[in-house]
Amino acid sequence: MAILVLDHVVKRFGDFTAVDDLSFSVPEGGVFGFLGGNGAGKTTSLRMALDILRPTSGRIEILGRVPGRENASEIGFLPEERGLYRRMKVLETIVYFGELKGMDAAKATAEGKRLIERFGLGEWTKATVDKLSKGMQQKVQVAAAMVNAPRLLILDEPFSGLDPVNQQVLEDLVLEMAAKGTTVVFSTHVMQHAERMTDRLLLLARGKKVFEGTQEEARARLPGRLSITSQADPTSLPGVLGATRTGGADGWSDWNVELKPGSDQGSLLQQCTSNGFVLRRFESHRPSLHDVFIQLVGSSQEIVK
Repeated sequence: MAILVLDHVVKRFGDFTAVDDLSFSVPEGGVFGFLGGNGAGKTTSLRMALDILRPTSGRIEILGRVPGRENASEIGFLPEERGLYRRMKVLETIVYFGELKGMDAAKATAEGKRLIERFGLGEWTKATVDKLSKGMQQKVQVAAAMVNAPRLLILDEPFSGLDPVNQQVLEDLVLEMAAKGTTVVFSTHVMQHAERMTDRLLLLARGKKVFEGTQEEARARLPGRLSITSQADPTSLPGVLGATRTGGADGWSDWNVELKPGSDQGSLLQQCTSNGFVLRRFESHRPSLHDVFIQLVGSSQEIVK
């Protein structure tokens, strides 16, 4: 079952098209990465899914229904812009958001305390939000999005403002929630987070979809690459698109090898063995999501490895 569907969605602001004929679906369960450079249309798409913005055209379905307030109790949302009440205390803030989503005060308080401890904010429980650093405020807002253990958790650039330790804490929490059945959709322009966390992903560029699928399907879009040390030129081997000699000595040569799209590295190694092609080194280089993004979108987009 798809928990979120966008079908030929367009969003225009005057003459500017922020989202251009976008179609994709998020299956229930797991972590779905919504990836793209700044200005790619990620935030606009998520706001339309939550009925904060209305599409110019197209169809959106969330939790099997049209977007609307009746979905609130089953959704957790972290917006890109921070929106906390600065004079409210930390625990009060989290409980308040829990109650807005239909939780009773006792349950929201218990879960709020658990999340506060998990984020290392225990000593700040009774502090007002305006006394916190930006990173701490971010943790409070993440906790407010998670407090109701939502069926669907939408996080827009959730790692912004967090130090590496707290980024890891958030990653662990997100994966725990996914393991318990929450579907997580998070947008980011930081490829490392997507690489570690996502089951499926969508790549956006200038409001258009350029890829949707698994990480392995994304990497398969790029030619395979190897580093080998051999006694012969590998360009004659089946599946090899090209090879560049990078050095060598004593009858051995080092090569950077590019495979033809769809060629299997294991099959190439088997070909070497059966054809008497002598190897001293055979190293596979797995494309990163950063490599995929640059290949499909271009280097002009603002992303982080």
